[in-house]
Amino acid sequence: MKKIFAICLLSLLFISSTALETEALTFDKLPAEQTTKQWSVKLDKAKLGGTGLVKSKEGNFHRYSLKVDNIGEDVLSAEIHLFRNQPNSKTKYALFGCPDQTDCNKNRFEQSVSLAEQLNEKIPYQFHSFLLAEEASELEVEIVWTQKGSEGTPLKERFIFTSK
Repeated sequence: MKKIFAICLLSLLFISSTALETEALTFDKLPAEQTTKQWSVKLDKAKLGGTGLVKSKEGNFHRYSLKVDNIGEDVLSAEIHLFRNQPNSKTKYALFGCPDQTDCNKNRFEQSVSLAEQLNEKIPYQFHSFLLAEEASELEVEIVWTQKGSEGTPLKERFIFTSK
């Protein structure tokens, strides 16, 4: 009777521990790169060193870098947004917000045009170091842009990096 009870208890503990396990967003092979006709997005480990770079906190966050290249036609404006998922939620959380409660829309168009000019000159947009919560299992990179000649029609592509 004690054997049966012990086996049942161990089985229950094993099943419950695997069901509660969350998979952290870590990649076996980095860099990971995704491309389309317009964009190339490369996710890699953050480069060590450098002053002012954020530090990862063991058990809470991992550090990554991201590089976005325009490999297609020239664009008039471009915006890049990064989101992560949260376990047991359909909501995605932005990795970057507006600093110090500033109005994000104040210079939005000018910033998107400036970014487009940079990308058109084949100078990539780089996040040298950003933190991603260990509990996240998905990183979504969203690029919204307008093509020259089609200024009134925004276009969007999503690049999703997962831990699987």
